[in-house]
Amino acid sequence: MTNAAPHDLVGVGIGPANLSLAALADPLDGLHVAFFEQESAFRWHPGLMIDGAFLQVPFLADLVSLVDPTSQLSFLSYLRAHERLYPFYFAEKFHIPRTEYADYCAWVSRRLASLRFDQQVRTIRWSTVDDAFELDVNPVGRVLARNVVIGIGTEPKTPAPLRGVAVHSADYLPERDRLVATNDVTVVGSGQSGAEVFLDLLRARGSGQGTLRWLTRTPAFAPMEYSKLGLEQFTPDYTRFFHGLDEPVRDRLVPAQWQLYKAISAETIAEIYDELYRRTVGGGWPDVVLAPAVEVVGATTGERGIELSLRHVQQGGQTTVTTDAVLCATGYQERDLGDLIGPLGTDLERDEAGRLVVDADYRVGTSRSGSLYVQNAERHTHGVGAPDLGLIAWRAATILNSVCGKTVYPLPERTAFTTFGL
Repeated sequence: MTNAAPHDLVGVGIGPANLSLAALADPLDGLHVAFFEQESAFRWHPGLMIDGAFLQVPFLADLVSLVDPTSQLSFLSYLRAHERLYPFYFAEKFHIPRTEYADYCAWVSRRLASLRFDQQVRTIRWSTVDDAFELDVNPVGRVLARNVVIGIGTEPKTPAPLRGVAVHSADYLPERDRLVATNDVTVVGSGQSGAEVFLDLLRARGSGQGTLRWLTRTPAFAPMEYSKLGLEQFTPDYTRFFHGLDEPVRDRLVPAQWQLYKAISAETIAEIYDELYRRTVGGGWPDVVLAPAVEVVGATTGERGIELSLRHVQQGGQTTVTTDAVLCATGYQERDLGDLIGPLGTDLERDEAGRLVVDADYRVGTSRSGSLYVQNAERHTHGVGAPDLGLIAWRAATILNSVCGKTVYPLPERTAFTTFGL
């Protein structure tokens, strides 16, 4: 099937980023858009919907409010539709449960006619028709678009030594009952997900059941940077500053900013400590191991369980431990776009490391007509704020302004008190 005329904009994938784009595109008259997703409905980290887990950003970081607070698809509109505004008002919760954010996004997805679920975009290539892109969409066939936005999200990242022997935290809930009942469990990774999984297992497992171990390469179980001025590194101002830096400087800067996006909320750290302290009442120490600066360098399975080879990052010494189960909370990585955009070939600009060159408007550099945009695949050009929910509405509005060739969503010129750069 080929649509009669190219879409103005086609989105590949329907996660929060492209859902925000679809929500902000919806009221724009004359803009012909469609978004394709291989899943049957909106899904957002279903394996991590742990009771008591909250978003790390305020509720205003919904799909639309920081660009258009009058939108009928805002979080407050969601509350109003469910007659929950007064309960939310009295709850005084600036940060909402992760399950509530997922339910809000699903509510928005059911209100947008531009979304196409159960339809997978397999490849994107150049078309000879109207200087458009041609998308191979299963099962509908060929779809044409003048502009394409790739927002297929990230995928779980498991360190090489643990592949095939560990469960990733993305699949935690389906494995939870087994892990709770297992005698010796090791959690690897000390980001927010690792802390939430560790705390949930700690609370669910009985005293004396066995060892619960928590390992991380980072030098400490460190709190996330959450000071008010520190958070200004998640503003459009900082994003523009970062984008203007030289490539080698950007590459050095991102790993150094790990406490902005790989650390733990102070509240979760406090809950873990309080739970550990509670278990010392009456004397004794809980059967728990918390070991920072420890890296897993090897893993083998045998009759006794999983043997982990460990190296201390600071001391340099090595040892082994045997455990019954390993859960990796080792984060996510950008998906390989090779199969999807491979037919576009060498017409896409790449940097010295072979990564896509992405301009300030999130558009991939190309020598051809038509614009290819990316969402949450531009950390190397736009910084650690790329996956941050607080920036998705601003990024979506930036893309729409670019696609429309005019300002359909006015954006503030200044968003931070901090002056980044000279």
